[in-house]
Amino acid sequence: MPISTWFMAAGVAHRPSGVAQRVLAPLLGSLLAGLLASGQSFAQQASDQIAPEAKTAVATARRVEAKRFMVAAANPLAAEAGREILAKGGSAADALIAVQTVLGLVEPQSSGLGGGSFLVYFDASTNRLTTFDGRETAPMEATPKLFLDDKGQPLKFMAAVVGGRSVGTPGTVRLLEDIHKRYGNQDWASLFARGKQLASEGFAVSPRLASLVTAEGDKLKTYEGPRTYFFDGSGAPLKAGSVLKNPAYAETLTTIATGGADAFYRGPIAGDIVKAVREASGNPGVLSLTDLANYKIKERDPVCASYRALDVCGMGPPSSGAVAIGQMLGMLENFDLKGYGPTNLQSWRLIGDSQRLAFADRETYLADPEFLPVPVKGLLSKDYLGKRAGLLDGERALAADQVKAGQPEWDHAMLLGKDAAIELPSTSHIVIVDDKGNVASMTTTIENGFGSRVMARGFLLNNELTDFSFKTHDGSLPVANRVEPGKRPRSSMSPTIVMKDGKPLLAIGSPGGSQIIGYVGQALIAYIDWGMPVEQIVAQPHLINRFGKYDIEAGTSAESLTEPLKSLGYEVNVTDMNSGLQAIEITAQGLAGSADPRREGVALGE
Repeated sequence: MPISTWFMAAGVAHRPSGVAQRVLAPLLGSLLAGLLASGQSFAQQASDQIAPEAKTAVATARRVEAKRFMVAAANPLAAEAGREILAKGGSAADALIAVQTVLGLVEPQSSGLGGGSFLVYFDASTNRLTTFDGRETAPMEATPKLFLDDKGQPLKFMAAVVGGRSVGTPGTVRLLEDIHKRYGNQDWASLFARGKQLASEGFAVSPRLASLVTAEGDKLKTYEGPRTYFFDGSGAPLKAGSVLKNPAYAETLTTIATGGADAFYRGPIAGDIVKAVREASGNPGVLSLTDLANYKIKERDPVCASYRALDVCGMGPPSSGAVAIGQMLGMLENFDLKGYGPTNLQSWRLIGDSQRLAFADRETYLADPEFLPVPVKGLLSKDYLGKRAGLLDGERALAADQVKAGQPEWDHAMLLGKDAAIELPSTSHIVIVDDKGNVASMTTTIENGFGSRVMARGFLLNNELTDFSFKTHDGSLPVANRVEPGKRPRSSMSPTIVMKDGKPLLAIGSPGGSQIIGYVGQALIAYIDWGMPVEQIVAQPHLINRFGKYDIEAGTSAESLTEPLKSLGYEVNVTDMNSGLQAIEITAQGLAGSADPRREGVALGE
């Protein structure tokens, strides 16, 4: 099948609804006016060397070009808040604060003040790439048995999610303040202005938020805060286009704008968070004022993997994102994916099984490095990945007994059991490039859609603790990602910056739970190996294989690979796959960005 046919089918499947087009089109038209064209991109240069039929663009993904700066985020109001800051000369760090505070209002089901974030940041003044860990932590009163019932058996997942038990210490607010102190140039309080205005005056509920409230239904009515905020007096859910005000959120932003992050982690806001968690009827939690007061951001070295003469850099443990993507790419570098092309069945066999092998290692070795050693160097060594790649030399799917954790080099011996912690798709991603060349790629989350369904001070609280393994041991072996006091749960969030000759080339990331690794990995392969531009890599149909079953995106022509993949020995699952990729390419000629058409995101710039 020609690649043009394949991608056009995907585009039709993800065309925004009529309601979404009416809501977004006027805003997009005014915001995108006057953008300047950039020169030839890295992807365009690469595409000149591949088959002509592979150059067809995806109809529904908007490409935005700019010279000075750009922001891509999951909601137009949030992206515009960031654009305003960048237009004033604000840094990527400044704009990130404005974007996040608006996202927490207009896309509350995905991220916000009650959650955590991972940030990859390039500082142009020092040519330094670094990462910041704003992941939630387990309360000090939490024990490894937090998610076991009275009989010592793991709780059902949603029984653990809804309520205070699943709430970890939020990290996003502290992260925003820390990066502002390092990299901001605008007045801290001014960065909250747009969020406060929208919360006070109201904003139009987006089609996506309205549909998710309706779908969530009674679970979102469990506690009074969400019940009175997301539903009217008769119990009917919010309608798209209705104006929603959040005075409590406006007051919270005002308090943080005036008093900094300490006003969130200490004092009345902290008190109300703890009260909401501990008094969540039916499933109270153990978060304390001490947990909030003691929370700290961790700056960590980026985890980078070399691939086709580029450096793919991201967030290391407790995120599994950069390691798993690095492992996939390290195995695939031994094969000619460019020669196979994006429509060749063998490309997807290699991609799918490399991901399965990476996930087998992920489930065994990756967890919070503050609590146990993680063999990152061993997992990413070329010798180790070369051996793992040898498993891919056949023509058929790997058998289940071939897909198990490998034996990377350790600095010392350690035996760990397998962990199959569930990580559901929600979350949001932000990418920003400012006029000085600083680059931010941040994935931000409250975990499951609407988090714990517990609300305080106008924002939802996370259910991040359910990213831990519910079981403490796998047979006689301890599970690395078990619950422990003060520990950060493993994540799949994969904020990524691709470096070329020491300079940023592409900033990218996505929401999507454990599927994030596949979304971002596939986009990188499409960009680097298949020469696709940003608007294609964010919109291409998804094929992901984490645990042996090949997930194929429903409603796209990727479904045509169902029977061929089955013939190779795969079990296939055709399903909806709700990525939210945001990407910005940085070249000497300018910037090119795009947002995943499956959601409501946009890229804006000047």
